[in-house]
Amino acid sequence: MEHLLKVGLAQISPVWLDKSATIAKILQTIEEAASQDTELLVFGEGLLPGYPYWLAYTDGAAWDLKINKEIHSHYIQNAIQPESGELDEICASASKHQMAIYLGTIERAKNRGGHSLYASLIYIDPKGKIGSVHRKLQPTYDERLTWSQGDGHGLVTHGIKQFTAGGLNCWENWMPLARTALYGQGENLHIAVWPGSVHNTKDITRFIARESRSYVLSVSALMKKNDIPSNTPHYDLLMEKLPEELSNGGSCIAGPDGEWITPPVPDTEGIIYGKLDYQRVLQERQNFDPVGHYSRPDVTRIIVNRERQSTVDFED
Repeated sequence: MEHLLKVGLAQISPVWLDKSATIAKILQTIEEAASQDTELLVFGEGLLPGYPYWLAYTDGAAWDLKINKEIHSHYIQNAIQPESGELDEICASASKHQMAIYLGTIERAKNRGGHSLYASLIYIDPKGKIGSVHRKLQPTYDERLTWSQGDGHGLVTHGIKQFTAGGLNCWENWMPLARTALYGQGENLHIAVWPGSVHNTKDITRFIARESRSYVLSVSALMKKNDIPSNTPHYDLLMEKLPEELSNGGSCIAGPDGEWITPPVPDTEGIIYGKLDYQRVLQERQNFDPVGHYSRPDVTRIIVNRERQSTVDFED
C-alpha cells in the first residue's frame, strides 16, 4: 500500500575510522533490514567512517599539534569519495532489496580538491542511484577543526511511495531556514541524523514534528571507547583521554502530531523499526501547514542557493 512505509533506524557503531570495515558492517545491516521488509533505512551522522571524538578531549584547538595532524590524515584516508565508486557496494545492495537509504558519511569532496572533509548526508534511492549529497552547512563547535562548511546543493527532497523525505545533519536541524527550505519542497518525512546521544534527540525530534506536521526520524550512532581499533594513530593517548561512553544512541520516531511513536532508545545496538501512515500527515495539516495555508509569503520568505560551491570553474 502506497500510504504505508516500513522504516528502519540503524542505531549502530562504526568500526571507527576504518572505511572498509564500516562499509562491511553497513552492508550486513542492510541485509538484516531487508529481512524485515524495510523500505527506508537511515544511518547516523558521519557513521562512515565515524565522528571526530578526539577533538573535544585532546586539545583539538592547539596549533600544529602532532596528534591532530596525524589523526586528521588518517581521517582523510578513510573518508568517502562517492564519485570514485566507494559507495558502489552499498548502492548495489539498496538496488537488490529495493530499499531507500539515508547514510551519514564523511566526504572527501573531489570537486573541492580532494583533501577537505564534509559531513555529508547521502540519499540512495531504491534503484541504487545516489539522489543527493548534502554537505552540512555549518559544522558545530570543535567539528570546524576537521570539517568544512557545506552548501545548499543537497537541500532537496525525495519521493518514497506517497512520502516526501528530506534530511539534515545534527545541529542543522536547529536552523529554522534550513528546515523551511525542505518544508517548502513538500517534505512530510524529516530525517534528522546525529552522531548520538539522547540529549540531542529528546526535544528537537518532537519539536520539528509538531512544527512541520511531519513524521520525524532521528537516527543516532553508538560509540564507546573500547570500539576504537587498536591500530588508530595515538591509540594509547585516546585510551587515556576519552570517556568510556562517547555516544549513547537515542534514536526515535515522532508522529505528525508531535507525539512519540518510538521514544528515544539509548544504549541498544540494532535496528529500530516503525510503520508510517501518510494519512496522518494529511490529518495534521488540516489546522497547520508552515509553508502552506499558515504562511504569508507576501510578508516573509527565504531564498535558497542550491549551487554546488567550487573554487575553480573550468572552461575547456
